[in-house]
Amino acid sequence: MKAFSDIHPDIIIAVPLIFEKVYKSQIKPVVDRHKSLMRIPIVDQVIRKKIRNNLIEAFGGRFEEVIMGGAAFHPEVEKFMRQIHFPFTVGYGMTECAPIITYARWFKGRMYSCGLTAPNIEIRVDSKAPHLVPGEVQVKGMNVFLGYYKNADATSEAFTHDGWFRTGDVGILDNDGYLYLRGRTKCMILGANGQNIYPEEIEAALNNIPYVVHSLVIEDNGKLVGLVYPDYKQANLDGLRVKDLDELIQANLEEVNHLFPNYSHITHLELMPEDFEMTPKGSIKRYLYQRNRPS
Repeated sequence: MKAFSDIHPDIIIAVPLIFEKVYKSQIKPVVDRHKSLMRIPIVDQVIRKKIRNNLIEAFGGRFEEVIMGGAAFHPEVEKFMRQIHFPFTVGYGMTECAPIITYARWFKGRMYSCGLTAPNIEIRVDSKAPHLVPGEVQVKGMNVFLGYYKNADATSEAFTHDGWFRTGDVGILDNDGYLYLRGRTKCMILGANGQNIYPEEIEAALNNIPYVVHSLVIEDNGKLVGLVYPDYKQANLDGLRVKDLDELIQANLEEVNHLFPNYSHITHLELMPEDFEMTPKGSIKRYLYQRNRPS
């Protein structure tokens, strides 16, 4: 925060986690304390404007916009940020695409979208109804790489027969060209009745539970289980025993399940004694935590 106050950046590029942490630790407690006041229209606007001004000032005070990417932005946090007209946008890209695929200025962005197709790029969604039914996002353009160095097999798998790069991400493309991502094809869980379950969406909700640092949704014998790594250090500072912490986190499960259809409901949560193993990019190594699947 000192760097922001010293430098006063014009553009901020960040992962959503930074703003999710600020929201959870500093903004949400204020909103919760003033819930009754925020039901009054004029007072509500005053409180939201105050929060917006304080947030802008904390990040240097003069930036044009914050560009977020690299991970999904938590829906609750994004909704609040848009309600207070905070100047942020969510983009989407990959190293293989050098790297921008979609982007829109903050005042043109749409809720839960990662923007419009960047110039000189083509996007298609491998679906019979790309604006309704999620499918793999595929890209073509001069920005797309030629292949993986000295790895012909990986290169062949990365492209369709007609030359489109397969991103491995799942999403929909609305009639106006805005892209909405749902998750990764390799992470998708097939429900008991053939429903597509995107664990990243559920994990985003779990990560907003107080004291939750990271979470992972897995399939265990046909049921969905939430693995949670809590902030043990903060809980200890707040005088919470592990049992109390467990009960506090478990109490939020019903609220999380309420956000999703029945086939995406989590049966129970398990607290992890240690944090998940991560990739160099900061993603959880999912394959290390897979369990039994129904035969």
